[in-house]
Amino acid sequence: MMPYIARRLLLLIPTLFGIIAINFAIVQLAPGGPVQTIVEQLRHAAPGGETAQGQSVYRGAQGLDAPMIAALNQQFGFDKPPLTRFALMLRGYLTFNLGQSFFQGASVTSLILSRLPVSLSLGLWSTLIVYLVAIPLGIAKAVRDGARFDIASTVAILGGYAIPGFLLAIFLIVVVGQGGLLPLFPLRGLASPGAAAWPWPERAADYAWHMVLPTIAMTAGGFASLTMLTKNAVLEEINKLYVQTARAKGASETRVLYRHVLPNAMLLVIAGFPDAFVAILFTSALLVEIVFSLNGLGLLGYNAVLQRDYPVMFGTLYVYTITGLVMRVVGDILYTVLDPRIDFASRW
Repeated sequence: MMPYIARRLLLLIPTLFGIIAINFAIVQLAPGGPVQTIVEQLRHAAPGGETAQGQSVYRGAQGLDAPMIAALNQQFGFDKPPLTRFALMLRGYLTFNLGQSFFQGASVTSLILSRLPVSLSLGLWSTLIVYLVAIPLGIAKAVRDGARFDIASTVAILGGYAIPGFLLAIFLIVVVGQGGLLPLFPLRGLASPGAAAWPWPERAADYAWHMVLPTIAMTAGGFASLTMLTKNAVLEEINKLYVQTARAKGASETRVLYRHVLPNAMLLVIAGFPDAFVAILFTSALLVEIVFSLNGLGLLGYNAVLQRDYPVMFGTLYVYTITGLVMRVVGDILYTVLDPRIDFASRW
């Protein structure tokens, strides 16, 4: 197993390089850039008045002269060829030196570390809640296959799956958010003003209270696939010969379910936890962070794209890519831990 893990970890290097290289090339071909962003900001600022002909008298509105643009290009490193800039970026990434933000006056590493707890909180709690609800629900649906409970729960989870997370977030704000019909939950951030000075039990309760609405918005659509996967896995195991043999020997239905069926049925479900975490973290976090004003990695990367803040863009991409690749290796390891009969090493 260890040689297989070593090979998978070594394979991360060319995969990571390829992803970064492709995205770097796409950014070079895309129109606009940080210098153009600054020029447009100055052009639209125009704090002064207008001339009699309706033209702005503010110098920035007329654009920057060539020496100033050349100085900006040198400041941002665009006076170097693209391959040189790419090589310098990779050299910094080897030591997790992700560079300096063009517009936020801070290192990319510090920005990511300050936003990482928010994104990890959303992804981890959402994934845990999805698993804690979907697995028992899937087992109950399998045991009651075709009954009213099975049909009603299927309609409910498919309805939740059909509602986009950001739309549900807006609905929750209108109904139970502060200023809504029932102002029960806070709307911004993960802590109340002044909460840093509170005792830790009150801080924990305040944190949990702030997490309620974002977590609901991120998890409502995540129950369907895992619930149906659990149900189908349990149903497949129930119909196998060894289960019929256990029943013929007089084992109770409870023992058959928990002693024979679930250990085999839960293999795919539990081993898929890393992939589920990555999926929730990547696909749902951005819009939820925007709606609830949560300063997470998704919002950081989104603002960086709007500002053409390339170091932050590539830094967040680097962190997301490493997270996704490592989690997939962890998923393979979980498969072999849960079922030693699975041997990925023999396939390499």
